[in-house]
Formats: sequence, structure tokens, C-alpha cells
Amino acid sequence: MSGEQWLVQDRSPQNRLQMKALTIIPGKANSASVQDVPLPAASDGSVLVKALELGICGTDFELISADYGWAPPGSQHLIIGHESLGVVEEAPENSHLKKGDLVVGIVRRPDPVPCAACGGGQFDMCLNGKYTERGIKERNGFGSEFWRIEEDYAIRLDPGLCDVGVLMEPASVLAKAWDHITRIGERAIWKPKTVLITGAGPIGLLAALMGKQRGLDVHVLDRVTDGKKPKLVEDLGGTYYTCSVKNVGFTPDIVIECTGVAPVIAETMAHLGNDGILCLVGVSSHNQKLELDLGTINRAMVLENSAIFGSVNANKHHWQMACDALMKADRSWLAGLISRKEPLENWQEALKRRPDDIKVVIQFSKN
Repeated sequence: MSGEQWLVQDRSPQNRLQMKALTIIPGKANSASVQDVPLPAASDGSVLVKALELGICGTDFELISADYGWAPPGSQHLIIGHESLGVVEEAPENSHLKKGDLVVGIVRRPDPVPCAACGGGQFDMCLNGKYTERGIKERNGFGSEFWRIEEDYAIRLDPGLCDVGVLMEPASVLAKAWDHITRIGERAIWKPKTVLITGAGPIGLLAALMGKQRGLDVHVLDRVTDGKKPKLVEDLGGTYYTCSVKNVGFTPDIVIECTGVAPVIAETMAHLGNDGILCLVGVSSHNQKLELDLGTINRAMVLENSAIFGSVNANKHHWQMACDALMKADRSWLAGLISRKEPLENWQEALKRRPDDIKVVIQFSKN
């Protein structure tokens, strides 16, 4: 698809007072619904965007289950959705954006104080927790027919990414993870050869993609035995496993843990190579109790110079890194990460988990 083919037709905001939006009542389980809501206020940002697609992820299910989430101040409802893709409808004069540009929106905003990290543009590393997030924490998200955004928080995409640009937000999370892995590795002479990724969801598969782009021998572990996931890893040139971490047959230089499952995390901690780095990007559910021999783990980490760290969210630099990674990737492979696209009127079907799903997308308009 090229040129202006992704432009939305017959959805102009002129003379409209309301739009459709996917909302929840934070703190009320299973309150998700599509409602008519006012068009976004100009105070939300100077750039008006028509929504094309919205990716659904585990955070959205936590929001719907009332495990997480805060409405904007003074509101009972929160428009959810943080994996965006849209096309610019209006932009200020002298902007780097123009009508028809394909864009995604950065999710997090710095805290108003701001802390040292937020003040330096590293709002993904906020020190006081007073940040806000589109579709998650105190700011409406991108799950509406139109959304506004500040110019500095809109990332323009190449038109060639129109079919897969909705993967930008999860890709930004992995771009940050790889950026910090590299920074930690540079503490010494470090020439990693292998990476083990636990979990073959969209986060794990994007981690594998970026590992391949860095010239590493990529290994992916998941419990699914057949179907799309093993094939995607194979097409990437990686090795796929369904065994336990201890039985993969090697000690990886890097592990990116994407499951959040306590026994898997414990195994990855025990099977790092010398100078190994374990990056935790999977968020664990509550009440996963597990007995650990912390003395043995500590001994191995100290004697082998291992490092374990957690990573979440991304700043603007990482979003640009993610854009570069997607541009370098095979488009058909990226498209394979998207299991299905459901129109907005089928939003309830989009929120039903199927065994073979990887990334499910709600379409506000067909590309």
C-alpha cells in the first residue's frame, strides 16, 4: 500500500459533536463498553488524529479487570488504548506534521514537578511516580475515532508501515530494553553471542527480532508447541523450545524474560552465563509464591558478575529506535505478529482471548 491509500474517508470531525470510544470505569471490573463521547478537547494537543487501529495488550485486560487504571481528574470514565495508529487530520502551521501523515502517539507524560529524570526527557524512568499515561493513568487513551496529541509526542511513520505501525508501542518497550542491556554490557569488554527470550507473545517476538538485528544467536522458549509462534521464530532464523529453561542446553549471555511467570523467572536467574544480563519485561500477576534459595542465587550472581534489571515504558529516543527497527524488518514477518483485526463494532470479539492469538487489533477504519 502506498501514497495516500490509508487516509480515512467520510469521518471528518466537522459538524460532529461526538465520537465512538472504548471506555472503562476504573475500579469496576468488566465495565468496558463503546460509548458516544465528546470530540477531544483542544487542550489535549494541537494535532488532531483520525484513528486507524488500536492494539490490545495485557495491560488493557488488567484495566478491564479493574486490577489497574485511573480516570482523568473529574471523570468517571477512562478511554483506554495505548497502542495507537492514526492519520493526521489537523496540525499547526510550521509543524513537522501535515494532514495525511501516518502517526503513533507516545504513551507516557512527565510528572508536573518534574523529577530529575522527567526533566531530562527520560520520563520512562520517573523517580516519583507522578507521571501520567494515555489510556492507563489519568489521561484518556487512543481508543476513540479521533484523538488529539501534543506535537512533540507524535511520531511520524513511513507510509510503508501502514499495515504494521500499530506494533510501534510494544516495539518501543523492547527498544528500551535492548538499549539498557547494551549500556549494562558496556561495563566491561563484552561480546555476547546468545540471547534467550522466554515467552513468544508480541513482546517476546519483537525482542527476538531486535536480537537478530544485533547479530545474535536467538533462542525463544514458550509453552505453545505448534502454530504461528514456532513458525515465526523459525522464519526469523531462531531456535524454538517448549522445554524448561534448564533444559535448553546452553547458558545464554542475555535473557529477556517476557512471561512474568515466577518459576520461569527463577530458572532464568539460575541459568545465566558469565557476565550474563537478565532483563525482566514481563509483569507478574499477584500472589505467585515461590521458595527461592537466595543464597545460591546471590553466590552465582556475585561470582559470575551477573546483572538483573527490570524495564518498562519508553521515552522518545526509544520510540525512534523502534521505528528504525520496524523499518529494517521484513514487513510480511511483522504482519504475521498480528493474529486478527476486528472492526470497532466487533470490539467484544477483539477482547476475547483465543489460543492462537499473538496481537489482536481493533480497526477504526480500514487501511
